[in-house]
Amino acid sequence: MNKILTDFLDNLKQRGRSKATLIAYSKDVDQLFEFLAREKITQAQDLKPEQVEAFKKYLTAKDYTAKSISRKLNSIKTFCRYLISQKIITENPAAKVEHPRYDSQPPRILSKMEYRSLRDACHTDVRIYAIVEMLLQTGIRIGELANLDLDDIDTDKILVQAYESHAQRQVPLNPAAQQALTVYLKARPKTKAKTVFVTKTGRPFLIRNIRTAVDRYFKLAEVKNARVNDLRHTFIAHQLEAGTPLTMVSRLVGHKRLSTTEKYLAFVKKSEAAPAKL
Repeated sequence: MNKILTDFLDNLKQRGRSKATLIAYSKDVDQLFEFLAREKITQAQDLKPEQVEAFKKYLTAKDYTAKSISRKLNSIKTFCRYLISQKIITENPAAKVEHPRYDSQPPRILSKMEYRSLRDACHTDVRIYAIVEMLLQTGIRIGELANLDLDDIDTDKILVQAYESHAQRQVPLNPAAQQALTVYLKARPKTKAKTVFVTKTGRPFLIRNIRTAVDRYFKLAEVKNARVNDLRHTFIAHQLEAGTPLTMVSRLVGHKRLSTTEKYLAFVKKSEAAPAKL
């Protein structure tokens, strides 16, 4: 079944899935294959709903969290849809396998003091300061920021290219983001790399390195239990608090479902005050 897995990953790559997604899917499907091998099943054509259910129970017995099991099931469901598309199987054996229930953690929304402390901590590092402002003022994903090219920048807006399964969209830049970006671009190393954010040696600034750098400044700012993605959560929450229409916020941040944006309403106090200013 190794060739089928390789072909599946190639298909995902052609569809624009990120390297991190490919690694996760590869590990999840390979883990399923190892489980099936112990059950004496060596052909993808022989995969049945009962085996997927058994794999789910196996993961539970191995003390995987409900959230991890749910993610692995997503990988397997996607893999099974691929098998159908290639006419390797005719029915999806994972289609009716239910995800385990789990309580999702509420989004971590930074307080005014916390994001100001983060700004103060990184204000002398023009690259990280620009990254923090871009994430905090636009709500774009870290992967979208890492993929942002120089050609995607306009004076008062950016073009966020299609990323994984997310569609292309335009996002406005407010004065704070514009200023931080302008200062960074003046100091940006001269390089052939087209990505906006690069390393000191001129190479594209990778997602994992962006996370590490911002996490370091969270620690310096003594902002506890915060991650890069929380800047996006904070943007969404502040927009909703300021009364920005739900549909507009959803479009700005690229949510595929309005219900995803709606979940934030439970954690914000809506205000009639003027526009969100972070």
